Amino acid sequence: MIDVLVIGGGNAALCAALMAREAGASVLLLEAAPREWRGGNSGHTRNLRCMHDAPQDVLVDAYTEEEYWQDLLKVTGGLTDEHLARLTIRASSTCRDWMRKHGVHFQPPLSGALHVARTNAFFMGGGKALVNAFYRSAEQLGVQIRYNSPVDRLDLVDGEFKAAYVGDERIEARACVLAAGGFESNLDWMREAWGQNERGEWPADNFLIRGTRYNQGVLLKHMMAQGADMIGDPSQSHCVAIDARAPLYDGGICTRIDCVSLGVVVNRDAERFYDEGEDFWPKRYAIWGRLVAQQPGQIAYSIIDAKAVGRFMPPVFPGVKANSLPELARAIGLDETTFMQTLNDYNAACKVGTFDHTALDDCHTEGVQPAKTHWALPIDTGPFYAYAVRPGITFTYLGLKVNDQAAVHFGGQASDNLFVAGEMMAGNVLGKGYTAGVGMSIGTAFGRIAGTQAAKAAKAAVTVKEARRAVA
Repeated sequence: MIDVLVIGGGNAALCAALMAREAGASVLLLEAAPREWRGGNSGHTRNLRCMHDAPQDVLVDAYTEEEYWQDLLKVTGGLTDEHLARLTIRASSTCRDWMRKHGVHFQPPLSGALHVARTNAFFMGGGKALVNAFYRSAEQLGVQIRYNSPVDRLDLVDGEFKAAYVGDERIEARACVLAAGGFESNLDWMREAWGQNERGEWPADNFLIRGTRYNQGVLLKHMMAQGADMIGDPSQSHCVAIDARAPLYDGGICTRIDCVSLGVVVNRDAERFYDEGEDFWPKRYAIWGRLVAQQPGQIAYSIIDAKAVGRFMPPVFPGVKANSLPELARAIGLDETTFMQTLNDYNAACKVGTFDHTALDDCHTEGVQPAKTHWALPIDTGPFYAYAVRPGITFTYLGLKVNDQAAVHFGGQASDNLFVAGEMMAGNVLGKGYTAGVGMSIGTAFGRIAGTQAAKAAKAAVTVKEARRAVA
């Protein structure tokens, strides 16, 4: 019998598999996707948010536990478990040497990659390189890996894991780690979670999925049916405004639109609906998908002028370009009169001070709603550009409730041999909102904890069995 079964194939699953194997356990990892699509959403990531009290190689200055916590508290609006959040934060300060040991390399951020040189360590080669490094290391250490192996149900007895099923195949193990992702790729479930709005629309029908198509939430739904303790709102997610021309699945990070804070955003009615300059983009980029989801038709348009060009990482598709604002309105199909009224009101309200996109500057609006509180420059210099955006779902926050040992709970009781990591439990830390890189911090921290605890549980099971044999 295998010691530890890991279900999933992304960062959290790989961290669990590696830690369990390093602890001496035999490990089998089941990845639902084929080999060429392995890694789940982790292949689309770029960086890890890291606490550090002093400069460290690719990280400048300091980013203390308290500042990290305050950033997380602000974006979640208090919907977070402080104990588990601080555990994640502290773990982020000590994991990179371990990651390097398994072949992961880091680099400073590219120019224009948000304002994260101080807070986030970037993976050299991106998330795909991270995933490939972990798989190579796992194979070298003797972790068994099977692709095209989606698990659809577990055999559980009073909260204790007995076996998992891949179709009709039963796979037994002494302990198990669940790290199979959220349910964002299950479009029917997303439709159910978001429901119908006051305009009679089903918002989820217009969502795009930034990551893997394999996160169908099958195990999550199974665990709910088995009575596992749950946490989180099914409509909450890492939800970003992405290019409306992105594919339904796997568009990844290159479809994100990062010029929001440098211009204005208008909806289908050519009206602004939120403060584009509320805070630094890494702390606010993941609210814009939900904001757009609440607009008519779940579509909006990010509008900039020539002054913004070169100040943000350009997306993979070029924006719609025009030499005048009326021409731009016509090009994107918005009512020209309303569009010009919105832009003229905004431009007239701009109180230009000292523009500084690296600080919460004093360029703001007065006398217009919604206000733009920072980086408010008139949109008056051609050519002008528009990017149509739709909600891009990265991962969902509904998940399994855990403790600091990453144990799954049933009726408030922690399982002795069933653990969970990554998106399947991220809602313990992320009730809503997001700040760049924290998803990888959660996956890495709880993946390592879950793997360690699963190895301990497997060893304890062997010890108990041997003791029973000795008595017999």
